[in-house]
Amino acid sequence: MKKNQKQVSEKAAKLMKKDLDQAQTGYDAAQADLASLNAQVKEQQVQLQYYRVVAPSDGIVGDIPVHVGDRVTNSTVLTTVDRNTDLEAYIQVPLERATKLRLGLPVDIVSDTGAVLAKSRITFISPQVDTGMQSVLAKALIANPRREIRSAQFVRARVVWSSHPGLMIPVTAVVRISGQYFAFVAEQGSKGSVARQTPVQVGDITDSSYTVLGGIKPGDQVIISGTQSLADGAPVSVAN
Repeated sequence: MKKNQKQVSEKAAKLMKKDLDQAQTGYDAAQADLASLNAQVKEQQVQLQYYRVVAPSDGIVGDIPVHVGDRVTNSTVLTTVDRNTDLEAYIQVPLERATKLRLGLPVDIVSDTGAVLAKSRITFISPQVDTGMQSVLAKALIANPRREIRSAQFVRARVVWSSHPGLMIPVTAVVRISGQYFAFVAEQGSKGSVARQTPVQVGDITDSSYTVLGGIKPGDQVIISGTQSLADGAPVSVAN
């Protein structure tokens, strides 16, 4: 019985020594790896003194996805720099209008209120159709010195398909009564200028003004303020 116990104890001791040797070997390897990594860090710290990160041009710094302590390489994106002074508008033109597209067509970039933010012209027309949207891509270079427009921003684009000379009247000078549009025109009466309520035909709104289709002719003096309190035949004073 004692002999068997002794054999078991010797066997357990050998197993423990084997485990200890393996652990010691793993520890020594880890220490060697750590020393190697420390040497690499010191080498890279020395090399960093000869490098600096600079922007290729001036602009607005975007998101910074890396943090202090992160390991980076030459291909790691540190940040982005946007130059919002020069942009390119991507305009999806409906397929039914694509046949009228041509290089040089005027383009207005407008706000939600209709105010023109920038003017440009078509500089590129895609030869292919976007099958998902059933549209054709057109591009226009946008000068944005006041930086009212940002990169990747959705804006409204108005393509000017054709143009012809005509009259424009401010929206504030037009009143609508029972579905009919009217404007007040200053006419010369026996006792001075009076307001005459004149029916007008108007078209689309451009830059806060109606396109006049009829009712007003060149040279008419249109009253553009105070129209809500005017009545036909009311005396007015004309400012020169």
